[in-house]
Amino acid sequence: MRRLLAAHGDVAILGEADNLSGAVQLISAEKPDAVFLDIDLGSSDGFQLIARLDQAPHVVFVTAHAQYAVDAFAAAAVDYLLKPVIPERLAEAIARLRRNRPPPAAGGESGGAHDILELRTPNRTVLASPAEIAALCAEGDFTRVVLADQPSLLIWRTLSHFESVLPAPPFVRLSRSLILNRDRLRSFETPSRNRSRVTLDGVGEPLVLGRAATSRLRDVVSGGTERL
Repeated sequence: MRRLLAAHGDVAILGEADNLSGAVQLISAEKPDAVFLDIDLGSSDGFQLIARLDQAPHVVFVTAHAQYAVDAFAAAAVDYLLKPVIPERLAEAIARLRRNRPPPAAGGESGGAHDILELRTPNRTVLASPAEIAALCAEGDFTRVVLADQPSLLIWRTLSHFESVLPAPPFVRLSRSLILNRDRLRSFETPSRNRSRVTLDGVGEPLVLGRAATSRLRDVVSGGTERL
């Protein structure tokens, strides 16, 4: 890969890692634009690495295992290269990385990069604005994105990843497993101290919250009732 990448003058190799912990440390320290990632990382795999990162860079899988392609694109991979990698396919992957790089903001200020989110599942990709997202619920290494007036989507990204890219407010994290769009909150009932039922604009079924999330929701509402 080093030899093949040397043909691309705008690509700088920041480092290499051959296991999960080393890769997490390297990515956290260097913050690369992209990672060329194998499926096999010894006692772990590339999918576990993606799940460990709160804000993953663009990923191109480079592997001998063709059967994981669907899972790779569900994890929002930019491309999937099979070994032995041929120069032409690598050039295509790098071209895709260039197209996915966000343009520099005017005046050097950041902003607008997350106005539209690309939500990928194995079967389709949905482009959604933050305003269309009513809530996000953690399900293991996945996040269920609850969209207004649309079916929910199960995305291979951690809840912390979405917390880092969504605007706050209106998005508030109510618990380890739930982020709510406060602008879509219409009503909530508290039949007991340990449970509440939340009605969101555009969502048919109410969400049931536990004690910690209910307490946090009360704080949010009491501090910003003018937005409801």
